[in-house]
Amino acid sequence: MDMVRTQKYHANDCLSRTRHPTELGQRMISIMSMPNFTRRPGISVAAGSVLVLALITVSAHAQESTTVAHATRPATAPKPQPPKGHPFVKPSDEQLRKMLTPEQYEVTQHEGTERPFHNAYWDNHQAGIYVDIVSGEPLFSSLDKYDSGTGWPSFTKPLVPGNVVEKTDRTLGMTRTEVRSKNADSHLGHVFDDGPKPTGLRYCMNSASLRFIPVDKLENAGYGQYAALFKK
Repeated sequence: MDMVRTQKYHANDCLSRTRHPTELGQRMISIMSMPNFTRRPGISVAAGSVLVLALITVSAHAQESTTVAHATRPATAPKPQPPKGHPFVKPSDEQLRKMLTPEQYEVTQHEGTERPFHNAYWDNHQAGIYVDIVSGEPLFSSLDKYDSGTGWPSFTKPLVPGNVVEKTDRTLGMTRTEVRSKNADSHLGHVFDDGPKPTGLRYCMNSASLRFIPVDKLENAGYGQYAALFKK
């Protein structure tokens, strides 16, 4: 009795370690041929072998089907859009047209220029920061804003220099320095060297390219790290 139990244990152990269908059949036939193997009366080794061979065929076909199914799957699935806090992905042109006003779209995407003295922030004196209207990346601070008399919001320097990109602009028969946002690539305006001290620069921006966030809303808007700039 102990020998039979031991033989059954080893048989189960062999089957549990077998993966390929042909190897599985060979092991099963070998086990059934053992002198101490327990089987039902009336079932010979030959009959059992036929049954095992049938199982091998079914198993092999199933394995082949699984392999083909895996082979036909794409190598990499499309990556989902990154959640908030991850690298910015610029919306499509169609999405931009829906999320922006016609003026905001024209200024940011086609280097348009809004009317002076008839825009949102040229005379805004509230404390806070200005971010890109598309990406939300921080660009300028009210601490560096001044009245240039031009009718557009003007600043002596960027809040985050790494978020602005300067390019040479030779349109309108003159050479100017265009300012764009780094991540959204929005047209913001131009920078000139006729500003006040200490930089001597005038970042002349379009209100249509900006979104203003007052100091008391910085934390809730996700810009809490800049609140300390306004504490005396």
